[in-house]
Amino acid sequence: MHHYDPETAPDPEMWLAHDEQERIQLIEDYHRAAHIKLPNLKVHAAFHAVAENQLAEGLEPVARAMERLTREGLSRHDALHAIGSIVADHVYEAMTTKDADFDNTAQARYNAAVERLTAKEWQRKYEPENRGA
Repeated sequence: MHHYDPETAPDPEMWLAHDEQERIQLIEDYHRAAHIKLPNLKVHAAFHAVAENQLAEGLEPVARAMERLTREGLSRHDALHAIGSIVADHVYEAMTTKDADFDNTAQARYNAAVERLTAKEWQRKYEPENRGA
């Protein structure tokens, strides 16, 4: 795999055959070539890769979310961003929680958050034209 396009699902076997740094580099290369300006390309690409990895691994809540989000009108690329926002929230929660039981409930919490994710909610929260509205 020499090219990545977030609008087309990569072949899961080919995607997972790459090591994590190669996957992140493919995603960075796409964003650079598309002239997409980001505050931190490396972090953006890492969260993109997590979402793609979960899809390639067949994580059911994420697969259902991708189907639902695209059915609700998001492009595949934006749906990856929406899923990535849940990943980012989950990482933040893991880093800041005082809940001693977090490790035992982390996957269930993440799955539930992904299952609740809607295009409308993600757009309201993250799309620039909707901020402050």
